[in-house]
Amino acid sequence: MDLFPGAACHKATDIRAPHGLTLQHIVRWRWHRIIVLLACDVFALAIAGRIAAHLNQFYLPLPPPLVLGTWLGLPGLFWILMAVTLLLFAHNGLYGASSQWKNYVRSGQLVSGVYLSALVLGYFYDPKLAPPRSLFITAWFGSVGLVIVLRLLASLLLKQSEQSQTSVFLLARAERLPALAQVLKRRSRYTVVGAALASTTSTPTTIQAILNSGAQEVLAESLPQTELASGLYWQLRRAGITLRLIPSSVEMLHRRGVPEVVAGIPTLRMEATFLGGWDYRLKRWFDFVGALLGLMLLSPLLLMVAIAIKLSSPGPVFFCQERMGLHGRVFQMWKFRTMIPGAAAMQTTLEQQNESDDGVMFKIKHDPRITAIGRFLRSTSIDELPQLFNVLLGQMSLVGPRPLPLRDVERFDPWHHTRHQVLPGITGLWQVSGRSTIDAFNDAARLDLYYIDNWSLNLDLEILLETGRIVLSGKGAH
Repeated sequence: MDLFPGAACHKATDIRAPHGLTLQHIVRWRWHRIIVLLACDVFALAIAGRIAAHLNQFYLPLPPPLVLGTWLGLPGLFWILMAVTLLLFAHNGLYGASSQWKNYVRSGQLVSGVYLSALVLGYFYDPKLAPPRSLFITAWFGSVGLVIVLRLLASLLLKQSEQSQTSVFLLARAERLPALAQVLKRRSRYTVVGAALASTTSTPTTIQAILNSGAQEVLAESLPQTELASGLYWQLRRAGITLRLIPSSVEMLHRRGVPEVVAGIPTLRMEATFLGGWDYRLKRWFDFVGALLGLMLLSPLLLMVAIAIKLSSPGPVFFCQERMGLHGRVFQMWKFRTMIPGAAAMQTTLEQQNESDDGVMFKIKHDPRITAIGRFLRSTSIDELPQLFNVLLGQMSLVGPRPLPLRDVERFDPWHHTRHQVLPGITGLWQVSGRSTIDAFNDAARLDLYYIDNWSLNLDLEILLETGRIVLSGKGAH
C-alpha cells in the first residue's frame, strides 16, 4: 500500500529511511534543550576534574605518560574522558527531544562506565601507569554527582521555560475521542488539531491528515497491533512527529522485555537481574535519609506552622486519619490540620456536593470547612509535611500512590486495589499529572498502575523534581 500517493520516490525507499532535513524538522527539534544540557554536562565534568586535580596536588601526581598535554589547566586525559562521555550521552539519547533527556540515573551509570573502562584499559596497557586512586576516585564520584545535580537543575529551568503550545492529533476508538480531547483541553499547552479512528490508523487518508494538520505529536490509544509498526510508527518518525501511546498492561510489560528469537519464534525475555532488588533497597534508604534530613531542615517551618494553626483556630495542630496502606493494612496518616474542628463529621452532609465524576474520591473545590490558613497550607502542600514521620516509620515512601481514606477505598472496583501492592507515597505520578484536576478515579488509578509497572529510581527522581515545580507554582491544589 502506498501511504503517500503520487510520490514515486517513496515506493523504492525503505519505510525506515529518514527524509531529508527540512525546515519543519529543524523547528520541531528542541535545540535549546541540547545546548543547555550539553553545557551543563561539560561544566559538571570540567569542575569535577578541577576539584580532583586540586585535591590530588597534595598526593601523588598523575604519571607523565597519562598527562597527554594540558589545556585550560586540565590534563589531556580528562578531556579525552569527557569527549567519550559526551559521545555516549548523545548515543544513548540523553540529548534527544524525548523524555530521555531527564534520565539522570542513566547519565550517572554512563559516567561510571567510562571511568571504570578507562581504569581497566589502562591496567592492561601498563599496570605501572595507573592514575593515583585519590585523583581517580575524586574525579569519578565528583563527575557522577555534578552531572546528576546540574541535570536536575537544568530540567527544572527547562520545564519552566517550555510553555509553548503543542499541537496534538488524536487516534482512538470513537467513544474515547471526546474524553481524550477534553483531558487535553484542560492543559493549556496542548491544542488538538485533528482526530481519526484507531481502526483507520495506517490508511493513506489518516496518514495524510496527520501530516497536513501540522501536528507535533500524535496521541494514540487501542491501535491495531498488526498495523502499528508497519505503518504509523515509521511514517511519523520520518516526518519528525512524536508518537505517544496510551499503553495497556501488556504493552507496559513489553517495554521491559529484551527482543530474542527462540526456535524461530520472536519473544521478549524478561529475566531477573544479577543485583535484583538493590534498586528498591536504594529507594528505601533514600526514603529514610530524605525524610530525616527533611524533618531536620524544615523543623523551623514546621514549628511556625504549628504555632500559626494553634493561634488561628481552636482544635489540635495535627489531623490524623486512617488510610489504606501496603497490602490493605490500615495506618494513621498525619497532616497539619486545615479544617475546622468536627470537619470529618460534616462530610456526610456535604456528599451531595461532591465534584468527583464517579464519586470514589470526595472533592469540593470551595470546601466550607477549610480555614483561612488551611487554604494556604493546602495550596503550598505544606500540610503534607508531617507525613515525613510516616516515611520514617516505614508506613509510606517519598514517592508512590497516594494512600486514600477508607471511605474512598470502599468504593473501589476490584482492579483499583492493585495500587495497594506497593508502599503509598507523599507524592506520586497522579499528583504531578493533574493533582485535583483529575475528576475520574479511573484516570488516577491508571496513573498509579503505570507507575507500578514502569517504576525505576529515575522515575522517582522525575516525580520528586516535578512535585517541587508544581508546589512552587501552586497548580492543581485545593
